[in-house]
Amino acid sequence: MQFPSDAEKVSRPEPSLGFGSSPAFHLSAGSAYMGRGHSGKKLPLTPLVAPRTMVPQETRSRSGVTAEGMALSDLTFTAALGALRASQKSPIGISLYSRYVNRPVGRVFAAAAAAAGLTPNAVTAASAAMTATGLIVLAVAPVTIGCGIVVALCLVVGFALDSADGQVARLTGRGSPAGEWLDHVVDAGKMVAIHAAVLIAAYRNELLTSAWLLIPLAYMLVVVLMFCGMTLFDLLMRAAGVKGSSQRSRPSTTRAVVLLFADYGVLALSFTAWGFSSAFFTAYVVLGAATAAITGLLLAKWFRSLSALR
Repeated sequence: MQFPSDAEKVSRPEPSLGFGSSPAFHLSAGSAYMGRGHSGKKLPLTPLVAPRTMVPQETRSRSGVTAEGMALSDLTFTAALGALRASQKSPIGISLYSRYVNRPVGRVFAAAAAAAGLTPNAVTAASAAMTATGLIVLAVAPVTIGCGIVVALCLVVGFALDSADGQVARLTGRGSPAGEWLDHVVDAGKMVAIHAAVLIAAYRNELLTSAWLLIPLAYMLVVVLMFCGMTLFDLLMRAAGVKGSSQRSRPSTTRAVVLLFADYGVLALSFTAWGFSSAFFTAYVVLGAATAAITGLLLAKWFRSLSALR
């Protein structure tokens, strides 16, 4: 899971449901969103260049130009990467993994996809395919060190691609409500499927006794509660005309470290220990317990915020 601040929630244009990733999804101190791609989601569209050169999105969608007015057919990897890097994204409210790994890798993927002429939906499909590949390997392959590395690599790449699709949409102006919906559906499926794959693999390979098989189910319940809670919170706050805003001007290192325990990317990396079952499940339980604690705190916070809307 990954947690951006409201200032960072930049993605596909309105309208959208306002939730992202992913698990791979994002939380901030004031509100939570899952949006198009897991690297900055949901707030009014932010220009990649100065407003004086900004081309309206409707015009871009019809004429095939970027935010800088460059024809999409002439867009190069270097130009796309430069434009994405120039967009101002605050590191407030996200984990260290999201800040230093997932977001930068997602930018590279987004630039490559935009230069290749891929649509945001194509990037979403690639993300889903990578994630599905990793989870299938996890569920059916023997428990080995190599298997764990393959699973971790697939999940990490899939997560980075999930960050890239929204950046492609923002850069090229090819966002759409259907694309938002597709991205959110993939995110929801990924959150459930990763723990289902752990459960299947643990059962098939007799890695856990019967009672301990409840752990993946409990982890699954927690992430579903968080996903649904943040989605409904966002929708209800929007319906009330309330826009979230971060009260911090500087990122908190302590918060960024704590959020590592609930970051989807960290969970993905934990599969490198899959060949050592005891080590993996120890890490898995710790991450699940931390995520449950964070979810409990957030659900209480969201309820208080919504109770104040009278």
